[in-house]
Amino acid sequence: MPVLGHLLEMSRDTLGFFERSARQYGDMTAIQVGGFPAVIVNHPDLIEQVLVRQSENFTKNRVFWRQLEALMGNGLFVAEDEEWQRQRRLAAPAFATAPLASYGPHMVELTERKLARWQDGQDIDMHREMMSLGLQIAAKTLLDADVTDDLEAMEQAAYWVIDEVAARFSRPLVVPDWVPLPGHRRYLKGIAHLERMVYRVIAENRTGKNASPGFLSLLMSARDGDGRPMTDKALRDQICNMLLAGYETSALSMAYGFHLLGQHRDIQDAIAAEVEAVAPGRPVTPDDLPHLKLTEQAVIEMLRLIPPGWAIGREARRDVIIGDYEIKKGTTIILSPWVTQRDPRYFDDPLEFRPERWAGDFRRKLPRFAYFPFGGGPRICIGNRFAMMEAMLLLATIARRFDVERLTERPVRFLPSVTLRPVGGIWVRLHERRRGR
Repeated sequence: MPVLGHLLEMSRDTLGFFERSARQYGDMTAIQVGGFPAVIVNHPDLIEQVLVRQSENFTKNRVFWRQLEALMGNGLFVAEDEEWQRQRRLAAPAFATAPLASYGPHMVELTERKLARWQDGQDIDMHREMMSLGLQIAAKTLLDADVTDDLEAMEQAAYWVIDEVAARFSRPLVVPDWVPLPGHRRYLKGIAHLERMVYRVIAENRTGKNASPGFLSLLMSARDGDGRPMTDKALRDQICNMLLAGYETSALSMAYGFHLLGQHRDIQDAIAAEVEAVAPGRPVTPDDLPHLKLTEQAVIEMLRLIPPGWAIGREARRDVIIGDYEIKKGTTIILSPWVTQRDPRYFDDPLEFRPERWAGDFRRKLPRFAYFPFGGGPRICIGNRFAMMEAMLLLATIARRFDVERLTERPVRFLPSVTLRPVGGIWVRLHERRRGR
């Protein structure tokens, strides 16, 4: 259509549009998104060209991410080139093996606190519950701050921000922050609330009031090549990037995980038995994770079938060749884990939830980018190991305590924005496990 291009068709059924494009036009499809040219890339080899072999020829989509400057600042998620490399080096120690292991007990403790409030036979919105839990875990691990007393206000602020980010993703035009739309006002109010909390915790760390050896302390002790520490503004940007980029995707992976497991309760039973065999009568720890094979396979399969990061965008910096096609400078490249990870060329019965498919050396036989829920290449998600550890610990802790039944009379509808969000929640019924079951 004039001006809109394929935007109207995409907005009616976004996931279906991408699936139909792959079926009808193959591994590369040229489209128009509003006034911008775009190409959907589906083949693993071509995805590798974009993310790895020619990564220097692509950047994040500048038009969209500029709209989030008030939120993201110039943090790791949006920085480019030398500034991104500098920030990546500064942040890397916080995601090393030893710090990661130290976050695990907090994840399990906060999960068990959540489970203590659940009741046998209760119906809950798993999406809402996991969003709340994910925010608590992010605040504790990133800031080493207990947000229990401030949780309701913090949740509201995070929802305002996330809702506006989703709205901006679907708009054909850029509307500046200063335009007094209701969503803009809530968005800026939410950012202000999160900023106040982050700056307060930074100040407490600087004065020694809360100088714990956590993620924030590691960032504060980091130095660049010239021996300079991060400024308070740079710390704020990194925390807001990690908080908003990480906590929602982790929460969604768990919510969708129990959407799937709630329809395969025999797999839940097997996971519960595995956890009890590995960690009998005690909380699960990061040291247990290598022994939780089925739990790991279930998490990998969850992220394959319903990846929260359903699409990855790049923009061509210059004219490039991908496969047999010339891509013009300024063209948006769209890579979709949702489509590629459901491709029958690589996965038998691709729409079926089958954790056992990941047994043995199946993953090594796959093309490198047939499965890429965390992206890939130099800009692979820095928190991918953190996310996998969190998902496994939460799944193990919840499945051992509760058998979660999916309430199929309340179907899940997907809203693809920056993440893949459920419309109307993910409703489940809880059945508390008895000892010996």
